[in-house]
Amino acid sequence: MGSFDFNRLLVQPSVETLKRLSVFNPFTLHKKGTRTKAFMAVAAVCVLWGTTWVASKEGVRHIPALQLAGLRQLSAGILYVSYFIITGARFPKGKEWRPLLLLSLLNFILSNGLSTWGVKYISAGLAAIMGAIFPIWLVVIGLFTSKEKLPRKAITGLLLGFGGVCIIFYDHLQDFLNPDFRFGIMLSLLATWSWAFATITTKQQAANFNPYFSMGIQMLISGSILTIGTNVSGYAIPLQAIPWQSWAVISYMVLMGSVFSFLCYLYALQHLPTEQVSIYAYVNPVVALLLGVWLFDEKISLFIITGGAVALLGVWLVNKAFKNATTPEQPETEGM
Repeated sequence: MGSFDFNRLLVQPSVETLKRLSVFNPFTLHKKGTRTKAFMAVAAVCVLWGTTWVASKEGVRHIPALQLAGLRQLSAGILYVSYFIITGARFPKGKEWRPLLLLSLLNFILSNGLSTWGVKYISAGLAAIMGAIFPIWLVVIGLFTSKEKLPRKAITGLLLGFGGVCIIFYDHLQDFLNPDFRFGIMLSLLATWSWAFATITTKQQAANFNPYFSMGIQMLISGSILTIGTNVSGYAIPLQAIPWQSWAVISYMVLMGSVFSFLCYLYALQHLPTEQVSIYAYVNPVVALLLGVWLFDEKISLFIITGGAVALLGVWLVNKAFKNATTPEQPETEGM
């Protein structure tokens, strides 16, 4: 009796792969990491990636959402690509550009662009919860693409995930009468689907090119497309008309959300088991919920808390199913 091949769906880099790639991470150029530093890096990711939802919420109050996403990605992409040019990294060649162009579309133009646009119409906390349940979509995709049997944990996690979403939306039934709310939910759902397909594509292409440089190139491509596209279409406002609040948000999301926190994430992956690092996915929505209530007076209710907890429990079960399916006999590594 075969088990579902989750290894095709979720990026689970091996310890050996991460050690080989660690030379490209600026955090590992001068010092070897320790477990304490790695746990601090995870803590930073938990908080910083949670705050980016709230930062986006503030940014779209003053500037069109896709322009905000484009400027963020373009700025971060320039930083990443400049670093690798200085260090003499090899540029992709020939067919290596194909997956980069596809991932630029899936990871950033669609996933990041649409989620940034969606947060204009829904609360930062709700958007963060919807973003966190994207592993559920991997299981749904697997139902239609795999001929093998799903493990029970994945099925249970799938049902719990959707159950949690239903609990959350029970508190928002009257909001669905608002076309803006419906539009924001649709954008957020499309963003999570795009992220799921990007995860599958990344898994299939992960070994073909330096993933750190790849991410920078993807950001540069998508940021350029969004920035040019919003200006040509008239969707953007002039740069001189962008208020300081939006420039502050862009600077924060570039430096802390796109650069520092991602390097922390990669650093933690190199020194801790993947399942320990993945705790960020469950903390980010909590950070976004609390900050949304504090800064924007966003509504938080028992339905949102309960539904969010149930949905994240479902995500946890799905992640456990991924881990068990990919490494059924391999013991956990401790800080290797």
